[in-house]
Amino acid sequence: MNYLPQKKGFLGYEAEIEIDNKVVIVPFGLEKTVSYGKGARYGPEEIIKASHQVELFDEELKKEPYKSIGIKTLKPFKIKNNIKDAITQLSNLNKEIIANKKFPLVLGGEHSITPGSIKPLAEKYKELVLLHFDAHADLRDEYNGEKFSHASAIKRCLDFKNVKVISFGIRNLSMEEMDFYEKNKDRISIFWSKDKDKWNLDDIKTIFSNKNVYITFDVDSFDSSIMAATGTPEPGGLFWNETLNLIKIVCKSANIVGADINELAPIKNFHSYNFLVAKLAYKILAYTFEFKR
Repeated sequence: MNYLPQKKGFLGYEAEIEIDNKVVIVPFGLEKTVSYGKGARYGPEEIIKASHQVELFDEELKKEPYKSIGIKTLKPFKIKNNIKDAITQLSNLNKEIIANKKFPLVLGGEHSITPGSIKPLAEKYKELVLLHFDAHADLRDEYNGEKFSHASAIKRCLDFKNVKVISFGIRNLSMEEMDFYEKNKDRISIFWSKDKDKWNLDDIKTIFSNKNVYITFDVDSFDSSIMAATGTPEPGGLFWNETLNLIKIVCKSANIVGADINELAPIKNFHSYNFLVAKLAYKILAYTFEFKR
């Protein structure tokens, strides 16, 4: 695999000593089916650029997590033009990363990347649970005639029969999606954003306990007041501290096996959104390896 020089990769650090990397950052700016605001293709580049401004010391964990993790970033590469081919391309990349016993963190791009990203993990584990952050359920069978639409991302993940989904922050879905959810509650759990004050964190810990978990994070799960740089922003969403607390609870309870962050559509000269996502990526990695089972 071809990697960026460390100074140009995620976090932009120069290791004082050579660190055997545990993580591979995959920049995958696929943008084929976004249905409102455009620009997700530029997400990976801007996240990596913003990550160079993220403080390497984590004041919560009281350490510099990158030193014990080791992070390499793939060089940007041409993404296949056909969306189905692109999803297969990502699947093959992650398969190689996982075969090398590394942790894949994919930076999208639109949410349609997730079925490809999880495919080798769904093949590896008897059961795979998706920790899904999103404003939207993404359970449509197709959207605008495309079965691999970003609006169908989670539905396509459920094509793998050993995959279950636990969603947080949902506040927008169609009647079709609600009907599908009601009929498939054995595989789909939704923690509605409107009810977040009633979420039982002990129950959440129990639900994820000892599971193999993949994190898929659509940035529109955040409230639009803190995340406007996304194609389909929604009010009534999640905020920073409560989101990190959820991720930390799951990382302490489960075995995190991979992750993606998607749907950032950068806005020129509004750096705070890119920085938020870059810091989120670092926190996901920090928690994953601090509490690794």
